[in-house]
Amino acid sequence: MELTKPVRLFRCSEGCIDYDTSWRWQIATAAKVRDGAPEAVALLEHAPVFTFGRRARYDHLLVQPAEVQTLGATIVESDRGGDVTFHGPGQLVAYPILDLRTRGLGPSAYVRRLEEAIIRTLHEFGVRGERSPGRPGVWVDGAKIAAIGVRVHGGISTHGLALNVETDLSWFRAIVPCGISDAAVTSLARLMEHSPGVTTVVDDFCEAFAAVFDSELVPCFDSPRSLPQVCRPAREWLDATDA
Repeated sequence: MELTKPVRLFRCSEGCIDYDTSWRWQIATAAKVRDGAPEAVALLEHAPVFTFGRRARYDHLLVQPAEVQTLGATIVESDRGGDVTFHGPGQLVAYPILDLRTRGLGPSAYVRRLEEAIIRTLHEFGVRGERSPGRPGVWVDGAKIAAIGVRVHGGISTHGLALNVETDLSWFRAIVPCGISDAAVTSLARLMEHSPGVTTVVDDFCEAFAAVFDSELVPCFDSPRSLPQVCRPAREWLDATDA
């Protein structure tokens, strides 16, 4: 029988993590995994932030940048795939740093497995998640409940997925989520008419992730807060929209 692979689990429970901190952690951890360190996954909630992927269109932000700042959110350009999305409190964000080369996974197969982990998690709450051809992520009755945007460099994955648990969905009115104008967003709290709580969802997601990726999650207690800054605001886009 093939042995499961150990994956270090960084479960952030000390409140919302700013996007810059998580990105610094991903870059540093990916470099270590590339050099042979064990794989890792971080599970967290973000402070409110709109992130633009490499394929994002600037007109998919439907409000002025100054209004975003007034609302207490930030705007960041990311090197992940995909368009624009929102991260914030009440949303489970997972950043797996995996060596896809040793796992024999290409980017598409990797995304399918992330979707499967989400679908299994939703099943634990009596919610049927589905895939939509050509639209990465997980959907429930035509509404998107989980977004996926990844980057694979040198065979190592960064970025990951965001599952709406008890997210304030009004934030999504400020964007065209993932560049898809003809679909709504939803959350577990909306579908269940109450929130199961992010902590409970994280527990079930850990089990689903371990099963889908044939891994043993090993809890770690390191802090990612002291790494050098790498996150860049979307200055070029802000300049373009202010012109």
